[in-house]
Amino acid sequence: MNNRLAVLEQLVERLDASQRATVQAPNEAPVAAPAQKAATAPTPSDGALAEVDRLHAAQDLDAVEQLLSAQDATCAEVLWRRARLLEARAQEAKVREGVAKCRHSATARAHLLDAMDHATKALAAQEDSLVKLSKLEELIASKYEVPKPPSEFAGLPYLNGRAEVEFVLKRPGAKFDVEGKLYDELNIRTVVDGYTSPITAGNFVDLVQKGFYDGMHVQRSDGFVVQTGDPSKEKEGIPNGFVPEGEKNVRKIPLEVSVIGDKGPIYGSTFDDDGRGGYAAKLPFNAYGALGMAREEYDADSASSQWFWLLFDSDLTPAGKNLLDGRYACFGYTIDGARLLSDVKEGDLITSAKVVKGLDLLSKV
Repeated sequence: MNNRLAVLEQLVERLDASQRATVQAPNEAPVAAPAQKAATAPTPSDGALAEVDRLHAAQDLDAVEQLLSAQDATCAEVLWRRARLLEARAQEAKVREGVAKCRHSATARAHLLDAMDHATKALAAQEDSLVKLSKLEELIASKYEVPKPPSEFAGLPYLNGRAEVEFVLKRPGAKFDVEGKLYDELNIRTVVDGYTSPITAGNFVDLVQKGFYDGMHVQRSDGFVVQTGDPSKEKEGIPNGFVPEGEKNVRKIPLEVSVIGDKGPIYGSTFDDDGRGGYAAKLPFNAYGALGMAREEYDADSASSQWFWLLFDSDLTPAGKNLLDGRYACFGYTIDGARLLSDVKEGDLITSAKVVKGLDLLSKV
């Protein structure tokens, strides 16, 4: 009996001890079980970071990105290199965009150069065709004899056909700048037409072959005309015009204009004076570098030696609708170097003017 009581007491003591072990003390937080440590990327070694820097320097950005993805993303060294990678990627995208634009620009430039080359060849072919056409016209007209001007103009030179004159211009102490290209001198070739303006053309060719314009300066250049031929502006005390040797008076020539369809020129009168204002001129001022004879505004027969190159503009001087046709004598055109006239300025020097073709066609009335 006593043994059973002893065993029961031992069981109660064990039960009490077990309950006491599981009962919390007041205000005491439960003791948590140790948490299992989460798996993390390894902290990058100096060797790994050095490899990242090496690949970055070699511009192998794909390899850099792959290597960084295996490193601890919270590491400051890794974060800094990721930021540098993003910056490099952005720069790479800009470079690719720039290369694409350059390729596009290069292609466009190549097309432009090709178009310019075709245009240049087309213009050259057109010029060659016009030269051949002009020669053909001359052959057709070779048997045509220019009607001798009226006897009232006896003693004046006239041109029985066409002649060509070459000019050389220089700018003292400077160069010419024509559309960005520099020239030490300008070479300009003109054709002088005696078929339409025999006295005007003959007077001009006569003065050229006498050396009258050699050493003379350009005396007017205003964007409308380039003009010269007044010796009084070269030296004081000299009359305005050409004075033949042994004479005292200036040689003057009549106004000489021609209407399409007429057999010969009108002398001494403008189209308006002749009652044919607005009629089409046989040799119109319709080209850049057209040659015109200058005269006094109110004296039709006052021309002597002054002449001009017209800087033709289709808006300011439209062909057939300008104030020159029928009022001033047009006696030729510039056939080579016309665009060089765009930079000719007042004070530029005509170093030489020579008749290179057609001098044998010069006669006197």
